Amino acid sequence: MYGRVIGAGTTGAGGATLAATGLWMNSMALVVTATTLVAAGVALWKLAPRPRRR
Repeated sequence: MYGRVIGAGTTGAGGATLAATGLWMNSMALVVTATTLVAAGVALWKLAPRPRRR
């Protein structure tokens, strides 16, 4: 349902296609997945122990 609301907000045949196929929701899910993986990677990198300087 949410994808249809967003798809209806876009103009022209492109908006109708996004609303009908649900493609918008799939692409948004991929963006959220990629962002989450990047954030997790940065968090792990910051938690990694640093070598001590002498």
